[in-house]
Amino acid sequence: MAQPGSIVKVVVPVAGMGTRLLPATKSQPKEMLPVGRRPVVQYVVEELQAAGLRQILFVTGRKKTAIEDHFDPDPELVRTLSSGGGYDLLSELEYTETPARFFYTRQSVPRGLGDAVAHAQEFTGDEHFAVALGDSIIMSRDGSSFLHEMMAAHLANDAACTLAVEEVDPADVYRYGIVKPQGEVGSGDSLIIEDLVEKPRAGAAPSNLAIAARYIFSPAIYEAISRTAPDRNGELQLTDAIRLLLQLGERVQAVRLRANARRYDIGNFESYFKAFIDFALTDEKYGYMVRQYVKRKAREI
Repeated sequence: MAQPGSIVKVVVPVAGMGTRLLPATKSQPKEMLPVGRRPVVQYVVEELQAAGLRQILFVTGRKKTAIEDHFDPDPELVRTLSSGGGYDLLSELEYTETPARFFYTRQSVPRGLGDAVAHAQEFTGDEHFAVALGDSIIMSRDGSSFLHEMMAAHLANDAACTLAVEEVDPADVYRYGIVKPQGEVGSGDSLIIEDLVEKPRAGAAPSNLAIAARYIFSPAIYEAISRTAPDRNGELQLTDAIRLLLQLGERVQAVRLRANARRYDIGNFESYFKAFIDFALTDEKYGYMVRQYVKRKAREI
């Protein structure tokens, strides 16, 4: 039986325009917005590295070069800090010293998440691979790797697709891709999936389990994407391609986000503000001062 380490490649789509975060995203990628002291995409990459994923392909678009610059070593900046006595700040650049290898390809026309994943076919070849959306952070309080758990379940069951899912408020299902599990949903973490519905009406959803921005795929996903019709906006939806996998008789399963983990979807200002506040409050260096400030501020509200 293959081990989780057999999956070493991951695709990170970051080509979205981030229009719901304008004007903050007018001239910078939403993935580079700071959450606490780091940009969103740095948390994502740290999560991938913790899961043992060492080959990372960013599917980029217009105005996304800041992401490439962020992960490149910067000898000039290091020399400036060293000559100026800024040795404490050098530790903040340690994330660029990594065994991970970064690759980039461009999705010139934004044609949906399915199309973005299709751009990775030459990169992944005939290997199983992960997909992690670059604008969603998953943090575990105990430091364990949820992605590693997903990869283990995927390989153990010889699945074509393994989805991360999380419970959402039934009133909010219209915002998400929702899965229909096979049989009753028990207390276990792994579920066999019968169907998926993109943004169903409240009251018409098959469950309250939403797809949570992390996927593991076999190469079968590429055939499914190639046979998927664009939606009315001309975009290839990854959810539609996964539904086709089901129709072709492939195994699609889901792993539920654990109670000690939380996903932060940086897709609009409300979720962005909440994420920034949570990370600022728990920051190891500044968290205490922020918590004291928030307590004083709360008394004024």
